[in-house]
Amino acid sequence: MGNNRNYSNHRRSNSRKRRKKKTSNALYKVVAGVVGVSIVALIALIIVYAFSNSNVGVKTPGTISEIKMLKTYEAAVTPAEWAMLEENVPMEVSQNVQIMMIGDMLMHLNVTESGFKEDGTKNYDHLFQRILPDIQAADIRIVNEEIVFAGEDMGFSGYPMFNTAEEVGDAEANAGFNVILHATNHTMDKWKKGLLNTINFWKKYPDIKVLGVNETKEQQEEITVIEKNGMKIALLNYTYGLNGMPQPDDMPFAVNLIDEDLMDRNIKKAHEVADFVVVLMHWGNEYQLYASSEQKNWCNWLLERDVDLVIGAHPHVIQPIEWYTDPNDGDEMLVYYSLGNYVTGTRAARAGVYEQAVGGMAKVELTRNSKGEVVISRYGVEPLVANIGRSGYGNIYTCPLSEYTEEERKNTILAANDPTFTIENCENLCEKVWGDLYTRGERDTWITREY
Repeated sequence: MGNNRNYSNHRRSNSRKRRKKKTSNALYKVVAGVVGVSIVALIALIIVYAFSNSNVGVKTPGTISEIKMLKTYEAAVTPAEWAMLEENVPMEVSQNVQIMMIGDMLMHLNVTESGFKEDGTKNYDHLFQRILPDIQAADIRIVNEEIVFAGEDMGFSGYPMFNTAEEVGDAEANAGFNVILHATNHTMDKWKKGLLNTINFWKKYPDIKVLGVNETKEQQEEITVIEKNGMKIALLNYTYGLNGMPQPDDMPFAVNLIDEDLMDRNIKKAHEVADFVVVLMHWGNEYQLYASSEQKNWCNWLLERDVDLVIGAHPHVIQPIEWYTDPNDGDEMLVYYSLGNYVTGTRAARAGVYEQAVGGMAKVELTRNSKGEVVISRYGVEPLVANIGRSGYGNIYTCPLSEYTEEERKNTILAANDPTFTIENCENLCEKVWGDLYTRGERDTWITREY
């Protein structure tokens, strides 16, 4: 019996030890858990403090390039406080909008014929195939459609009274252009019928903005605005004249001419409805590699009206890119005087005519600065060359100068007609006109600005 009591006492003693051990383990776990949570909370507070006291950029998908955390976030501790801050505290958001534009679609008859297929159909996708990445990378994609789509029944024609196939417009839409400029000196080449046929053609592409031509006076007073990434960009288009052709008697508003009263009204309205104003001018002297005094006078006039960006066309050769600064308030305006031809079919036989085959693609990036203003953050230009082949479907096209090969060059009409047409001379021309904005061998050159 004694041995049994000793055994029972021993068992109770062990049981009490086990209970004490379990209690001790449980207490340890509770303490460890509290310490662990405290450490995690401390680390979280340190991270929050570090972020709130820095301008660390948080990269996000899409066009939002930077979000800067505000210092007020260090005051947030509980989930409820964080939620309140997320709802009510503004965040600095830097967004970008890309604008690109190509120059004159100078559709000589051989360029129109380059889209004729053996089965009798027409297609001009080849004109843009080599620049599709550039088009698709931009938000606002502009082409200067020099020529009307008057209809095949009026006969396709080249210089001096142009008419090209409406399938050219289909190719522009297929390539992704969303802004078409039609205020040019050739808009009335096929009279009122050609103009109306062109306007009616574009109605099948309601998402494309067509500038410079109007069916009504009310349309002429409307301002085209494209809103993207929280920015509103106004676009206006005018031409110096119509090669002596009159506007229709019953449509004196049909084509936007460079006119102080009209432009002044439009620009004032544009400032009321947009953050950034772009004026697209058809102006200048043909085949002149520098801006005329008249172009510069208009630039000063536009600068006085706080226009932000001017891109020009018509001279059929490239011209310089220049900044204008208002001496009174310091406002700036970027000007591309002329982008030259995007495509051409010139067959002239003389030295130097190759200059008409060298064009430029304007590239401009917009963002909002710390004051909330929409400004130019980067700008550049991409040199292009029109390859004027001899004959056959797709024989004429345009490509980046950086990709142009000697094999392509030597099989062109220009190579036979102009002894100065070499790739090196094309590069020399770009260097002469654009200076630091051109880098040999590079597809494009960008200049970044502080804003």
